[in-house]
Amino acid sequence: MSQDQTSAKLSGLAARLVHDNLISEQQAVTASEEAARRRQALVPYLVEQKLLDSRSIAVAAAHEFGVPLLDINAIDLLNLPINLVDERLIRKHRALPILRRGSRLFVAVSDPTNDQALEEIRFNTGLATDAILVEDDKLHGAIDIAIEAQDTTMNELMDADLEKLDIQPETEEIRDEAEINVEDAPIVRYVNKVLVDAISVGASDIHFEPYEKFFRVRFRQDGMLREVASPPLNIAGRLVARLKVMSRMNIAERRVPQDGRIKLKVSRTRDIDFRVNTLPTLYGEKVVLRILDSTSAQVGIEALGFESVQRDAFIEAIHKPYGMILVTGPTGSGKTVSLYTALNMLNKPDINISTVEDPVEIQVPGINQVNMNPKTGLTFASALRAFLRQDPDIVMVGEIRDLETAEIAVKAAQTGHLVLSTLHTNDAPQSLTRLANMGVAPFNIASSVLLIMAQRLARRLCPHCKAPENIPPEVLRQEGFTPEEIAQGIVVFKPVGCERCTKGYRGRVGIFQVMPISEPIRALILEGGNAMLLAEQAQREGISDLRQSGLRKVKDGVTSLAELNRVTKD
Repeated sequence: MSQDQTSAKLSGLAARLVHDNLISEQQAVTASEEAARRRQALVPYLVEQKLLDSRSIAVAAAHEFGVPLLDINAIDLLNLPINLVDERLIRKHRALPILRRGSRLFVAVSDPTNDQALEEIRFNTGLATDAILVEDDKLHGAIDIAIEAQDTTMNELMDADLEKLDIQPETEEIRDEAEINVEDAPIVRYVNKVLVDAISVGASDIHFEPYEKFFRVRFRQDGMLREVASPPLNIAGRLVARLKVMSRMNIAERRVPQDGRIKLKVSRTRDIDFRVNTLPTLYGEKVVLRILDSTSAQVGIEALGFESVQRDAFIEAIHKPYGMILVTGPTGSGKTVSLYTALNMLNKPDINISTVEDPVEIQVPGINQVNMNPKTGLTFASALRAFLRQDPDIVMVGEIRDLETAEIAVKAAQTGHLVLSTLHTNDAPQSLTRLANMGVAPFNIASSVLLIMAQRLARRLCPHCKAPENIPPEVLRQEGFTPEEIAQGIVVFKPVGCERCTKGYRGRVGIFQVMPISEPIRALILEGGNAMLLAEQAQREGISDLRQSGLRKVKDGVTSLAELNRVTKD
């Protein structure tokens, strides 16, 4: 083959590399043909075959085509807009979106002549694309880092892509949403943005509330409601309708409450479930979404806030072969997370665990979970009876509400099963009298209950802005601190507020009363002792009540005195 024929086969980047005497014409032709045969881009082929280094190719390409050269190590790979482009295209063309500005998307490539890559990305995104040149070996690693970050962070769920969030129905029933006039992009974008924002800030509930002259959206964050938005009142109906469509409710029915669920797939490895409830009010339907994030049950026992003695007592109880463990506290006090933390510790291939809840909030592989459904006769009691015929080792009942459920749970605990459940009482001693008031015989309570744990959730002080609070010793004594503690010089902190927290608080911590059922307490139960006598015996045994546990959290600077008073003072 003559030199002219060889040169005629070369164009674009290959021709420039030959012109700059970086490789010979024959090498360039052979590399181009072999890369095409392998369906591989020329630049990665040259680098892999060690014919040229990435830096030399990038400099030559920048001079030839007038494309800016960027050191990709100088940009933040964890916050790139790669959600705008299908991952398949990114890997296929080795083209990484690095910046969006208006309707233009800047894409990092190692070969600026790869027009097919830019054209496919332009078609995929609807945005004009501009090439930014980077070194091929650095680009390869950057793509892996950016895509991995996309799966583990919410930062990439930008407004521009909110319509594309993967909303999955709870059931396989799919209705024709094209007939419903709630699919316009602004409504879809707004609802999706609210959901993403709620997940990002760690909210537990979202409230959409219509009133006569305004409409508001509130998040419950760290146990407290705060208003986050006030959309126009004239779109309230469409927002509610959109939420009802997403959760597979009847959008034509506005007179009765409805329940539904939404599954939001935020990455390939993380799904967030929302439990949705509507309620007709004077000025429209109020919608409340409870955010059910399974990762909340995987925090580990160390993160719950136990003191060492409390943790040891709890772990010892859950590893007993049979008996009953009760967790008590008001709604929103973290009882479900505590129970699932225990179940995760016990969840092994050789253990059969079954739960019945109203409804199942945290889905855990390896645990047989049942939703209570009174309409079909599936109550706590009936599910518990069915569990006992299915060879269980551990049973969790969402709540003991009546004598029938209590008696079956007690019988299960007495016949070789570990039973976990909840009650709604103020503290641990009151739980024992509550069971007796339901009608459970004292000897059954004494022989079945292993441990009772009362709990509350208090907001944690932000470690970045909390400040010492000047409180007179007399006030500290009235709050419950001992004279010895006051004499030692207690430092109590107060919330301040900064950009990293919400009004001086960030996250929550558990406050616990963990009461194992000792022999003296069993004797009191058999004698019909009331809650006051049981509490006195617990104090003699060194068991801290909720207030005492909370005061230690205040003394350690974990929470404030005002927050402790909010969650523990009757």
